[in-house]
Amino acid sequence: MTKRLLAAALAPVLMMTTGCIAIDATETPALAAPTAPVGAINRIAIPGSDFPISSGVVIPPGAEIYYVSGIVPSIIDTEADPDSREAYGDTRQQTISVLSTMKQTMEAAGWSLGDIVMMRVYLVGDEATGGRLDFAGFMAGYSEFFATPEQPNKPARAVVQVAELIRPGWRVEIEAQAARVPTE
Repeated sequence: MTKRLLAAALAPVLMMTTGCIAIDATETPALAAPTAPVGAINRIAIPGSDFPISSGVVIPPGAEIYYVSGIVPSIIDTEADPDSREAYGDTRQQTISVLSTMKQTMEAAGWSLGDIVMMRVYLVGDEATGGRLDFAGFMAGYSEFFATPEQPNKPARAVVQVAELIRPGWRVEIEAQAARVPTE
């Protein structure tokens, strides 16, 4: 099967699972053009969009890679049942909790959120949204950390709804991969 046929066959599946627009870079040469200097990490913007993710990221040979394990929210209400949503807050609060922990974890290892090149987000449906994932709540929390004046880098990202996480009250788990080009 040719690359073009394979891409056409997989595009509907990718759009359903990620909610992203499929782009065939072979038909749009401008998208394939590098936007970063040779040897630098190239974050490819989504054409005509200010959405706070990259459509893709190219990591040059020799870059250091850091894999961040899935991080889950911290308890914000110690009086609530630790298995309840109330113990961890809504999706926005849980996203902020998770990304704050991720930031601390990465900084302790000498990295930053700006080094993240790929993020996978697992969201559980919320009672407040009729059992559907709260994407707006997630984006409200996420947007405090990415594509900001303080931290302008945008990772490539996938967001999926899962049936559940280990604790019944958790609505968010995030894992990430970071990369940086060593300075010598």
